[in-house]
Amino acid sequence: MKALTHGIATFFWVGHLRPAPGTWGSLAALPVGYGIAHYAGFWGLAVATLTAFALGLWATAEETRGRADHDPSEIVIDEVAGQWIALFPVVYGATMMGAELYRLWPGWVAAFVFFRLFDITKPWLVGWADRRGDALGVMLDDVIAGVFAALVVVALAALAHGVLM
Repeated sequence: MKALTHGIATFFWVGHLRPAPGTWGSLAALPVGYGIAHYAGFWGLAVATLTAFALGLWATAEETRGRADHDPSEIVIDEVAGQWIALFPVVYGATMMGAELYRLWPGWVAAFVFFRLFDITKPWLVGWADRRGDALGVMLDDVIAGVFAALVVVALAALAHGVLM
């Protein structure tokens, strides 16, 4: 059981990469998210995100049980779920327009950069969730960071398409 929860929590051991395991987790989420979106579309990515959140919550609770550190750096399944949320507008936009996912590469870059920015700086609700000190807080701060990043991606897309097109 411990190997299963550790594999999930570390996103198949990506969380052991150094330095910056959270960034590695977010980077690993990109090609996996791309593959899911390519084969299963927006709704497939949404279901995968909900699944990652649920499994991540369970695995994180198991991995941190009895430990003083409620958010060890090797746990990166939270970054995966948050990164996929940040990609929602990009994947949804590509789906709605019938565009190839790779053609929206600026959105992928923006989703990654802004997700990492919000996850690292932990503004407002992101910091609130992080301070919970439990497995839900570990997962929730990245979900909120992903929502914030998704909102920035939407704003940037509106700006780019309204001004540049």
